[in-house]
Amino acid sequence: MPVEQVDPHDVDVRALLARHLELMHAQSPPEDVHALDADGLADRDVTLFGLRRDGQLLGLAGLGQLDGGHGEVKSMHTAEQARGQGVARVLLEHVLAVARSRGYRRLSLETGSQPGFAPARALYASVGFAPCGPFGTYVASPSSTFLALELPAPAG
Repeated sequence: MPVEQVDPHDVDVRALLARHLELMHAQSPPEDVHALDADGLADRDVTLFGLRRDGQLLGLAGLGQLDGGHGEVKSMHTAEQARGQGVARVLLEHVLAVARSRGYRRLSLETGSQPGFAPARALYASVGFAPCGPFGTYVASPSSTFLALELPAPAG
């Protein structure tokens, strides 16, 4: 399944982002919803990737740059009809490859601590993400789980 950079303002991307934000607001208190909308994902420090099959957008994942060596996974979402098919894993592996190619030494993320986020936390743990404290502008919250992955220095 090929992953490509997508425009957050494309019609199908906006629709999947709207579903993502709806789901985040249904599972988390408003002050703890940190998912970005299309305008937030259009920021120059964020790259948004999508995975399509037969022209249908099945998932999204963003990669934000916090500083020269630190990136953040943003707005990962798999369309409901595509869950359990490996879409999120393909997107996450792509984000990890891009982060490594950019020379990031650390990749962090914030996700929910509620039961509905358990599959996401399990996916992140399966590739080596471990609990960490708040980073960037985040603050500690019982609704948030902060994870980080240390990336090896490029060979050479």
